[in-house]
Amino acid sequence: MVRSRGRGRYRLLNPTGRELVVARLRGGERAVEVAGSLGASKRTVERVWNAAVLSRRRVLHSPHRLSFVERERISRGVAAGESGRAIARALGRAPSTVCREIRAGGGRVRYRAIRAERGAQRRSGRPKATKLAGCRWLCAEVEKGLEREWSPQQISARLRVEFPDDLEMRISHETIYQSLYVQSRGELRRQLTAQLRTGRSTRRAQGRPQRRGRIVDMVNISQRPAEVEDRAVPGHWEGDLLMGAGGRSAVATLVERQTRYVLLAWVGNDRSSAHVIEALKQRIQTLPAHLARSLTWDQGNELAAHKQFSVQTGVEVFFCDPRSPWQRGSNENTNGLLRQYLPRKLDLAARSQVELDQIAAQLNGRPRQTLDWMTPAEKMSELLR
Repeated sequence: MVRSRGRGRYRLLNPTGRELVVARLRGGERAVEVAGSLGASKRTVERVWNAAVLSRRRVLHSPHRLSFVERERISRGVAAGESGRAIARALGRAPSTVCREIRAGGGRVRYRAIRAERGAQRRSGRPKATKLAGCRWLCAEVEKGLEREWSPQQISARLRVEFPDDLEMRISHETIYQSLYVQSRGELRRQLTAQLRTGRSTRRAQGRPQRRGRIVDMVNISQRPAEVEDRAVPGHWEGDLLMGAGGRSAVATLVERQTRYVLLAWVGNDRSSAHVIEALKQRIQTLPAHLARSLTWDQGNELAAHKQFSVQTGVEVFFCDPRSPWQRGSNENTNGLLRQYLPRKLDLAARSQVELDQIAAQLNGRPRQTLDWMTPAEKMSELLR
């Protein structure tokens, strides 16, 4: 016997009938089927189920989330006119938690424990649609940034610049990473992560100490003018050789300290000082004199003929201390970015100067946080006006 003719909320179902409703719904039956077989309304069956769930949550709940008992206390506190902080002290919760709960439940006028609990159940459903899945315009902009080989942080910051008044076009770089590494799977994941600058989710330290002979008449970085150190004046460059497979080929990289503008010079398999200096000279001489003042290099023998280079170009050369790559921080960072295009296992001698110029153009078109999310090309254009 499951039916009853008594008074009350569930007058058509006795306790045995309510237990049967819960068991059958838990077994996967639909509410309308259970209601039809028991001779009760669908609304009554749903209320029985909700009451059972709430009763269970009075005991079983995560300590990281508000329980139904705590919501009842919040409801009584709101009705009594208590402040959010007073309610929070009584519950041992943070005031911000209580205030957010009241706002989510409709505010102080409409807050009720039962309705707030049902809302929390509804919002806790998983999986949730990602922000990228819910806004196709935002998704298109993120995909466009990935195709241009921008990092998620660059994409996120650039969206704020390009859409300052559109809150729908805001997304954090962490959300982009989550979409790439968590939500995506299989071939889709491989296609998307291949667009990331590093091409991988983790980084590992690389490098080895180098033993080199002393360069004749070199000028140490300690003698470099103060205007170079604070990046106040443009035209001061940092440089190094980016090595290819087996250390047999190389590309010379130059980075302007103020704008982070990049120039690449083809070196090939010949790392002799005369050949490297000639390659650098061809790149430097494309610049106006006020944008070619000095060059900071490590103590590599490829710049042993630095005095000849200075005479021919008017660019003074300074050398870093041994094993001190941080003294060329901009160049070291840029070389890391270039590994996306020029990996270590690649024969760099097979790349032409035209290809290197295209790579430099892509790198100069990326927004940089240190430039307030402008691109190096935009900053260099300001100096050339």
